[in-house]
Amino acid sequence: FLLFYPLFPGVRGGVLFGFGFLAVSLTDLLDGYLARRDGTVTQMGKLLDPLADKLLVMTALILLVGVDRVPLWAGPLVVVLLGRELAVTGLRAMASSEGIVIPAERLGKWKTGFQTAAITGLLVHHPFLGLRSHAIGMLLLVVATLLSVWSGYGYFSAFLGRRA
Repeated sequence: FLLFYPLFPGVRGGVLFGFGFLAVSLTDLLDGYLARRDGTVTQMGKLLDPLADKLLVMTALILLVGVDRVPLWAGPLVVVLLGRELAVTGLRAMASSEGIVIPAERLGKWKTGFQTAAITGLLVHHPFLGLRSHAIGMLLLVVATLLSVWSGYGYFSAFLGRRA
């Protein structure tokens, strides 16, 4: 659905796509919770769910850069976020091939929350309910990037520690 975002540049389009992105993210969270609660987690789900999450986030970030919702000075933030997503996904795949499971860390979950909120604000873009959505989104993107680097370091430290 994000690919149609550039066709609806106004306030309504921003709200529709921003809250649509948020809804998709929250339903993914609910799906994971229900799978763990009901004991229906599968190996395929463990592999595909994080990949689908990363694809959604990476698509949104690249799209936001492409439609100038992320200013030039913040381009490196997007590069760091994308790089971290690819690096941690690769690390988990490598660890899995060695029989090492690297579970999601609390800090990584915080990163995801801030990242989701940032992308939502940037997609909404226009002032909404008296809030400067874009400015809030940019602030949250900075926080998400800091958490991303910190949690990425944690994942690599955990892997190297278990490997040694």
